Amino acid sequence: MINYRVADLEALVEELKKEGVTIVDKIESYDYGKFVHISDMEGNKIELWEPRDNE
Repeated sequence: MINYRVADLEALVEELKKEGVTIVDKIESYDYGKFVHISDMEGNKIELWEPRDNE
């Protein structure tokens, strides 16, 4: 699985939905950031991660 680090996960997910991208699950929050999985046109699972800024 590929993992991409993103700056604003919620905004990105909304844009991807508008473009017809398959969102596999809902955004999950953890101490170290937020995650969601999408699927590409070939069915490959891709993880999007917005790390929590600890500074």
